[in-house]
Amino acid sequence: MRRAPALSFLLVTVFVDMLGLGLIVPIVPALMTAVTGDAAGGARWSGWIGSSYGLLQFLAAPLLGRISDRYGRRPVLLVSLACLGGDYLAHAVSPAPWPMLVLHALAGACAGTNTVVNAYIADVVEPQRRARAYGLVGSAFAAGFVAGPTLGGLLGAVDVRLPFFAAAGLALANVVYGYAVLPESWPGDRTVPLTLRMANPAGGLAGVLRRPVLGRLARARFAADVARMTGQVSWTFLVTYRFAWDPAHVGLVMAAAALARAALQAWAAGPVVRWLGDKRAAVLGGTLGALALAGTAVASAPWEIYVLQAVGVLGSAGGAAAQSWLSRVTGAAEQGTVQGALTGIGALAETVTPVAAGVVFAWSLPHALPGLVFAGAAAFAAASTLVLAATPATAPAARP
Repeated sequence: MRRAPALSFLLVTVFVDMLGLGLIVPIVPALMTAVTGDAAGGARWSGWIGSSYGLLQFLAAPLLGRISDRYGRRPVLLVSLACLGGDYLAHAVSPAPWPMLVLHALAGACAGTNTVVNAYIADVVEPQRRARAYGLVGSAFAAGFVAGPTLGGLLGAVDVRLPFFAAAGLALANVVYGYAVLPESWPGDRTVPLTLRMANPAGGLAGVLRRPVLGRLARARFAADVARMTGQVSWTFLVTYRFAWDPAHVGLVMAAAALARAALQAWAAGPVVRWLGDKRAAVLGGTLGALALAGTAVASAPWEIYVLQAVGVLGSAGGAAAQSWLSRVTGAAEQGTVQGALTGIGALAETVTPVAAGVVFAWSLPHALPGLVFAGAAAFAAASTLVLAATPATAPAARP
């Protein structure tokens, strides 16, 4: 594994990204209510602001990935981090919601962190060791989201805008850190075209979906993202409704699961993938994830939830395997383009899924079917796993 300082910076970047997000999660309702004057208005504006980020990320991510193929990874990553810091700062100082919407949408358009991190790892890490590297990224992701809400709650108790100042400071400090220590992993290829068709997110996605193996992996990724997002936005509501858990209980279980996931990704994902191979590890992880979601749909006792959370944690190793598989069947000169398209797919899932899951869950309550939304999530996870199982482990040689 080359360029250890660069990999360390990437892990710090992912951790800081999730730490910043976690810092503000507990405070967003209070801030938006204070800015708009009432809880209903705060909820409406919060929804619009969140959707603007996902929509602009969907529109811009494929183009950002292609720009990183043409001009290099480093400038795209640093600009993305700077936009994120500006977004947090706007939330900290804005007296009205519309500047937050504008800056949050801009941050979504610049949100190339995941795209560039995944492409950078593919540039500098040997194929046989990428699963471990992607596992470390997943571990940093989980660790940031464990620490963030705790710190955010403490800072928010002092002042509702303080967590946003803290998140902005972390993001902007990371820009300075990256400018000082991050080497370029890909010198850029000026022959990579930047056309109107590639600026169109549908064009970038179509180019990926037409590839026989890569297209299947992208479709499986979308189904898995829908399942993951459905579980994320619905789990708290389900356990609160079904078991009357208070916020402290919910937070404790979520923190324990995130810590276990971080440990698994850091230490077990690499050895498991080396033992089973990318494909089998991805299929096994997807199967465990689908079983965890299906079990949650019908769980009738808290201890079952604990067991199912553990099963889901074990299944999370499949994510690193799938990401390693995707990078392996992608050519060196198109890692950014492909990762950008995949980020766009994830952004589309994150834009649509929360609304759809909320509607289904609300409908299910008067019909005494609170687990219905998790049954749907399990169906998407199973579909993703079936596509992975039917996909060849290798791809034809990628175009230069």
